[in-house]
Amino acid sequence: MAPPVLFCSSSIWSDHGEAIRAAAPGIEAVTFRTGQRVADDDIARITAAFASDDLYPAGLPGFFRVCLDAPSLEWVQVFNAGIDHPVFRMLLNKGARITTGSGTSAIPIAHHVVMCLLALIRDLPGATARQLRHEWQPRQVHDVEGRTLGVVGMGPIGTEVARLASHFGMNVIALRRTVTGFELCETWTMDRLDELLGVVDDLVLALPLTADTKHLIGAREIALMRPGTRLVNVGRGGLVDEPAMVAALQSGQLGWSGARRVRGRAAARREPVVGHAQRHRHPPQLG
Repeated sequence: MAPPVLFCSSSIWSDHGEAIRAAAPGIEAVTFRTGQRVADDDIARITAAFASDDLYPAGLPGFFRVCLDAPSLEWVQVFNAGIDHPVFRMLLNKGARITTGSGTSAIPIAHHVVMCLLALIRDLPGATARQLRHEWQPRQVHDVEGRTLGVVGMGPIGTEVARLASHFGMNVIALRRTVTGFELCETWTMDRLDELLGVVDDLVLALPLTADTKHLIGAREIALMRPGTRLVNVGRGGLVDEPAMVAALQSGQLGWSGARRVRGRAAARREPVVGHAQRHRHPPQLG
């Protein structure tokens, strides 16, 4: 039987090739550099591929073009959790198995969420802006302890957010499809979303984008929230109806929003909310 042939970035093979060979004796590699062509003979040999984060963003289109052209490709491992991009459906349709890095970045992403919550509750953005203007004025600052945090989605990220928030004295209520009874905080099923929205001070979305979760939070759901509720979305941007979010930020119904972009970069630059003081777009890589 022919040895497996891994398609990966040149830096991955340079840094980790020895460990990969130790784990899979006999494995061979076809390496990829952004902007360089891969020979047809090498493409024909590829049986597995690893799309690593060092290829993001410029190298991934070329990398996946090679994957789509590889007739013997059986398995693609990606560094990220989300695989809703059309290229993954194309890979599945050609018979490749896809595995993800779901959960591998849960801790740093949860740290980012808690950073956002602490900074917003303590009004760090406002304090920084006033400092830059050389202004001092009395201001109201809320305490973190005792606030009610809703966490929608209890995968690795949501679970870690709930754990960390509880250490700050926050009252955490989570939603998930199936409650096991072993959750570390009070947990409800997803059909109680409306009830949750009415009792939280801050809301974190940490669930995948599916047909069932697209625009999970829209104008109707935002209207159920307390005025000034802070929303942090570390799932896909499509979980939130962006025009409804923009309107809620402008009216004050939402006190702040941190989320992934929904549309392309050019469209995002034209979106009025980009310059809104209460709006933050998370960087593409949080972990």
